[in-house]
Amino acid sequence: MKKLIQYRRLVAVGVVGLIALILEFILQMPSIAQIVVTILGSIITILMVIDMVKTIRSGNFGVDLLAITAIVATMAIGEYWAALIVLLMLVGGDALEDYAATKANSDLQALLEKAPRKAHLLNEKQEITDVEINEVKIGHRILVKPGEVVPIDGHIIEGASLVDEASITGESKPIDKKVNDEILSGVVNGESALTIEADKIAEDSQYQGIIKLVKQAESQPAHFVRMADQYAIPFTILAYVIAGTAWYLSGDPVRFAEVLVVASPCPLILAAPIALVAGMSKASVSGVIVKSGTTLEKLAKIKTMAFDKTGTITQGNLQIQDVLPVAGTSEKELLFLTGAVEQHSNHILAQSVVDAVSEELPSVTDMTEIPGKGIQGTVNGQLVQAGNAKLVDNEQVKQIQDTAIYVAIDGKYIGCITFADEVRTEAKETMSELKDLGIKNLVMISGDRKAIADKIANLVGITQVFAERLPAEKIKVLNEIPSTQHPIAMVGDGVNDAPSLVIADVGIAMGKSGATAASESADAVILNDDLAKIPAVIQISKYTMKIARQAVLIGILICTILMLIASVGVIPVIFGAMLQELVDTVTILYALRAKGS
Repeated sequence: MKKLIQYRRLVAVGVVGLIALILEFILQMPSIAQIVVTILGSIITILMVIDMVKTIRSGNFGVDLLAITAIVATMAIGEYWAALIVLLMLVGGDALEDYAATKANSDLQALLEKAPRKAHLLNEKQEITDVEINEVKIGHRILVKPGEVVPIDGHIIEGASLVDEASITGESKPIDKKVNDEILSGVVNGESALTIEADKIAEDSQYQGIIKLVKQAESQPAHFVRMADQYAIPFTILAYVIAGTAWYLSGDPVRFAEVLVVASPCPLILAAPIALVAGMSKASVSGVIVKSGTTLEKLAKIKTMAFDKTGTITQGNLQIQDVLPVAGTSEKELLFLTGAVEQHSNHILAQSVVDAVSEELPSVTDMTEIPGKGIQGTVNGQLVQAGNAKLVDNEQVKQIQDTAIYVAIDGKYIGCITFADEVRTEAKETMSELKDLGIKNLVMISGDRKAIADKIANLVGITQVFAERLPAEKIKVLNEIPSTQHPIAMVGDGVNDAPSLVIADVGIAMGKSGATAASESADAVILNDDLAKIPAVIQISKYTMKIARQAVLIGILICTILMLIASVGVIPVIFGAMLQELVDTVTILYALRAKGS
């Protein structure tokens, strides 16, 4: 509605201007033309005053005050053509702001436009039925034709294709996908048809989650826009001082109008929001959804970066590190016996062991759980027990610091299998880049044991470690970081990280495999779980804020110079009004540079 009102005002000013031109230069009726312009100017000025009062009541400074004063002053001295030009520039500036913001926001809007609404559902007879995506259930089979957008998260059960993940991950290179590979909604299929099995309903899918984030990003105001209003107060005072002094010294009220018509508030209205939206758009192209301009501002000033360990610094998938049998037992035998009993376990480590056994695993009888310790079963006539350190009493066990499965036969310890979480390949370089950006205080806050957390921190270059911390204790760590080391950004991936992401000045979620709760709690979401995106988005933020401030200050500087020139009477009122468009254009074009950072 607001946008429609702005365009109506622009059309109204244009139509009245055309009528005034006809009245004065064709029909030779200048007095009637002046009356028409004065009536229109009065109506729009009243509407602008109402808008300005609402703005002031909302806690912001009404930056249209200068423009309103200029319109009143020019009409008072009979310069109705100048008043019309100021009106045209002002309502045109509103329309131009909307156009520029829409242009800068085009990359975010592309996500919404590509949102799939239908899915090709396959039945048991391979017949296709087109259904709404919210009708697709987990386990349903979906056909994705060449060139179509994948409608839901799932895995491929038939076919192979090169897919475009750019809208999801920012990765421009096509990705080869084959049977059993995970495929995310929002991915654009290549030249071959794929049959996928739904792993999530549409509401919980990656793409719909991103759309929610985009809508949230669009709806949240940017704090720096309010900061820009702070410039308006001294600028308005300066304009009135220059205009009043020029009037006083010259004794001519026209001089007052001449100064005010070049005191354009548009740099203050346009520069910051356009730059911030452009920066958010650039971040989305890079694979990071930034939810608000406030987040961009804070990211540009980050002094401390805190990380969760598992699933953030590491891949979150524990793999076998060492097979450590005692004397008399071979590595192959230890792995074989452990795999035999673990094939019946739901423990997080079990599948890694089973996958590591190359032979066919034997059947197991008498499978039972050992409360608080592990499981046991009979394998080839032997009682095999596998579990935690409480399962066995052995001095060697006390020396093992890694996550492990301990194994015994008939109550006698025969060795253990240790596991390690693989560090992300980009983690070390990411920490180095953050330090280069001036973020020296790098912190890891983990629920894991200190020995493991310290080892990971040393590998990647993190300077401070807080281990064995529960979610509530993670919050306490963040709250105890000195104010001199704020703002703080916290990076996490799971439900247990959600409270920390809210408490931090900026919460950043690893959004691809991370929990929905983490993504919803965060201020920014990395779509493809690439830590390298963190220094990239910080660089974008720094550049965006730099451009926003420069655009505001450049606009103010140009206006101040023009006001000083106008104060000596060398800029006619009509020409001064036209110069507003020059200031607006320069400001907008400069602010849009943030999109190319």
